[in-house]
Amino acid sequence: MIFDLAFIWAGLIAVAILAYVILDGFDLGIGILFPLLKGVRHRDQAMNTVAPVWDGNETWLVLGGGGLFAVFPMAYAIILPALYAPIMAMLIGLIFRGVAFEFRWRTSRWKTAWDLSFFLGSLTAAVSQGIILGALIQGIEVESRAYAGGWWDWLTPFSVMCGVALVAGYALLGATWLIMKTDHALNSRAYYLAWYLMAAMAVVMAVVSIWTPFLDAKFMARWFSSPSVYYVSIVPLITFGLFVGLALSLNAKRDNLPFILTLGLFLASYIGLGISLYPHMIPPSITIWQAAAPDESLRFLLVGTAVLLPIIIAYTTYSYWVFRGKTKSGEGYH
Repeated sequence: MIFDLAFIWAGLIAVAILAYVILDGFDLGIGILFPLLKGVRHRDQAMNTVAPVWDGNETWLVLGGGGLFAVFPMAYAIILPALYAPIMAMLIGLIFRGVAFEFRWRTSRWKTAWDLSFFLGSLTAAVSQGIILGALIQGIEVESRAYAGGWWDWLTPFSVMCGVALVAGYALLGATWLIMKTDHALNSRAYYLAWYLMAAMAVVMAVVSIWTPFLDAKFMARWFSSPSVYYVSIVPLITFGLFVGLALSLNAKRDNLPFILTLGLFLASYIGLGISLYPHMIPPSITIWQAAAPDESLRFLLVGTAVLLPIIIAYTTYSYWVFRGKTKSGEGYH
């Protein structure tokens, strides 16, 4: 084969997961910030900033999960039983968040209860996603092409720290989204929160980044042995520059720039993750090629994806373009 189909599909799944984290991250972040927003009016305005796009953002989660099932069936068969509990918690959180999003507009008496549901659903989904990521990074025990670990292997100090880190990241993403999409009082509140969240994200990113190489000798060699250290050291330098730029943009009150720079932080983190894990689909033993379906299946699915993926990108881009600009108080979803 001229093209490495397994590698291409690994790239597509990685892009789908990154798209989900970025696009659904800011509306999960708004849910996490809900208790810190002052009054019903600010909460309504915050929800209206994501009302036209939030459900479409989850398309990428379906693409990533469905693609994993179809293209990397071994990985799907191992990851699901290994991480069944946090995956189910994530799905339950997303369901509660989605129901609360719709129902809170239909009632006054129970609005507080639905606001709490929106917050708890968003928080549960974010923590679960971070724990899933942390459990995957620390490695899954595999024997005879099947999961060989225990029920609670996913719950470790490192996976919990990853859960905390993702909550901080999503909250910062939500705050910078509100900075970009709102004005007046809510805009000022978002700027205030963003300073604290930026500091929190810097701390948890540093902890996770320092901790990760000690989980596996391969990670340590990838990041600190010569000559690879000269190439991979670019990532933490870029990350530091992004934090400096974010602080300067918040201080200068550049409404659009903080969100863009926060996206850059997520991208830098994702690149760092890829550096640590590649070429493994399931650390420490299952590679991309070992987990992949037969080439005939990969080729067939790639044809369908080549048709559908541009359509998904086109309607996502169009929806964001149509609803660009600031969301005024009292305008939006009803």
